[in-house]
Amino acid sequence: MKIAIPEPSSLDYAYNGRSLPQYIQALQSAGATILLIPLGEKPAVVAKLLARANGVLLPGSRYDVDPQIYGEKRIPECAEADPARNAVDELLLQDAFNLRKPVLAICYGIQSLNVWRNGSLVQDLTVAGTAGVNHAPGRHIDEAHPLRIASGSRLEKMLPSSVLPPPGLPILVNSSHHQAVKTAGDNLRVTATSPADGVIEAVELYSEDHFVVGVQWHPERTYANSAFSRALFAAFVREAERWRPQQARESVAAV
Repeated sequence: MKIAIPEPSSLDYAYNGRSLPQYIQALQSAGATILLIPLGEKPAVVAKLLARANGVLLPGSRYDVDPQIYGEKRIPECAEADPARNAVDELLLQDAFNLRKPVLAICYGIQSLNVWRNGSLVQDLTVAGTAGVNHAPGRHIDEAHPLRIASGSRLEKMLPSSVLPPPGLPILVNSSHHQAVKTAGDNLRVTATSPADGVIEAVELYSEDHFVVGVQWHPERTYANSAFSRALFAAFVREAERWRPQQARESVAAV
């Protein structure tokens, strides 16, 4: 059972070296095997690799999605784009949606997913004036702010009762981003927000039989000490284990 994950960046190999091992360790701990997708390969090579994948994880990045893709001019606070990462994300998402493979999108990944689904982004939370909390306190802060999770969402249902905090106490997550979803993309539902300022923290696909979940925080960083993070990866890996190519082809054909 293999999970396809692209290299986080084609422009900053030091970032890859810091961030990628955390995703790999979290996925392996949840029972998955890693299928690393290089960003410099031709589409035909990527397609051949994806034929072996049961699911797709889109990781974070220190770059930003090109705002021209969602019809906006770049502001100075928007980081440069990584065209190679964008191109591979599109290939992975197309494959996942064509064959209904489960998708977990994290930080930059949720932004990439949202724009691919024709949504838009807040280019910088501070400039936009929408951030009432510090959404980038540093990678070593495990509990940066609380979440408000939508009732009946996948995010809510995947959490066992042992993970939920006592009544009256919030679920807390880390935070390391300056952008966020502004308008949710086609058929994406907002399923978590930061209650202090309304910043969108999670989206998921309106579909009972296709697991597509995007989160703005970094559960891979807190996998070892957060039951919530482990539950998220466990739910994703379970969906990947259940995925079957023949069933996926029949589902697409029926549509």
